[in-house]
Amino acid sequence: MNNAAGSPPDLQVPGPLPFRLGPGALSETVMDSLRGGAVVARAEAAALALSGPGAVSCLQGLLTNDIDKPGDGAFVYGAMLTPKGLIVVDGWAGRQGGTVTYTVPAWGKHKALGIFTRSVPPRLARSRDLSGEQTVLRFAGPRSLERFEASGIAALPPPGSVLSTREGWSVARPGAAIPAPPFTLQLNAPRTEVDSISGRLRAASVSEVEPAALECVRILGGWPRLGAEIDEKTIPQEVRYDELGGVSYTKGCYTGQETVSRLHFRGHANRTLRGLTLDGEPVDGDWTVISRDRDVGRVSSLMWVPGRPPLGLAIVRREVEPGAMARVAGCDARVVNLPFPPL
Repeated sequence: MNNAAGSPPDLQVPGPLPFRLGPGALSETVMDSLRGGAVVARAEAAALALSGPGAVSCLQGLLTNDIDKPGDGAFVYGAMLTPKGLIVVDGWAGRQGGTVTYTVPAWGKHKALGIFTRSVPPRLARSRDLSGEQTVLRFAGPRSLERFEASGIAALPPPGSVLSTREGWSVARPGAAIPAPPFTLQLNAPRTEVDSISGRLRAASVSEVEPAALECVRILGGWPRLGAEIDEKTIPQEVRYDELGGVSYTKGCYTGQETVSRLHFRGHANRTLRGLTLDGEPVDGDWTVISRDRDVGRVSSLMWVPGRPPLGLAIVRREVEPGAMARVAGCDARVVNLPFPPL
C-alpha cells in the first residue's frame, strides 16, 4: 500500500480554510465503491499509547467521553479540552488491559502528547508515540465489514469495541448508535506488515484509495475536522458532539467538564454545525455565510462530488435553521441537516 498522504504523519498540517476536496479529488470509481463496495485508506492519523496501572483513570479525567464504564475493549470517540471547555484535540480511544490507545489527527499528535506530559503522573501511566511504528488504516463503504472479514486478517469486533489480533495488531469498530460514522473499521498495524495486509485486502475486493475518500465520508456524515470545524475557540456542542456520542454527561469529572455540562443543562451553544448544498460554483475569496443580509458563519469544509453541486460544512448561528437560504462565495446555498442523505 502506497503512502497516499505523501509524508510522515507528524509532518502533515491542515491547509487554508475551508478544507477542500476539489474537482477531481473524488473519482466516479471511488464514489461507486463508497456507495456499494468497500474501500481502505491510510488515515492521516497518529496512534498514541497511554500505559500503566492508572492509564484508564487518567484518560477518564481528560476525555469528554466515558472510557471507564464500558469496560475493557471499549472504543469511543472523544476530545481533550482546555479548563475552559475548548477542544484541544479529538480522537478515538481504544481500551485494552492496562493500555489505552488514542488515535488522533496527525497534526494534533503533539497537542495530545503535551496534555499527557502535563497531566498524567509517570507513576500512574506513561505515554508513547506509536506513529513511527504503526499505520492506521480505515475502511468505509457498505460492504467493508463483510469484505474485511473475508480477507481473513482478523475477526470483526462487536460495535463500539477494539480487539487484538493474533499478531498483536488492533481492530476497532465505532459503536452501533453512532450516526454515519467517519469509518466502519480501523486497523492499527505495524508499518512493516502493510504490504502483506494490502494484498489480502485486494484479494477480498477491498479497493485501496486516497485519504480523500475518508474525508468524503466525514463530510457526508457531518463530522468535524481538527483545523477546519475545530479551532482553538470551539466547544464540543458547537460541532455536534451530542449527536455524535462524543461527550458523556454521566461520568465523573474531566478537564473542561464544568463549561460543557453547564451549557448542556442550563443553556445552548450559540453556533452549530450545519450542511450546505451550493447552487453553482463558488468563487475563491470570502467564505462567509450570509443569510438575510447578516454574517451568520463561515464555510469550514467543501467538496465536489462528480455530477453533483458542491457540498459543504459550516458552523453557523443556531437560529439559521435547515431549509434556510444563504449566499456563499458568490452563489446561493441551502442550509441542511446533518448527516447528508446518501449520494
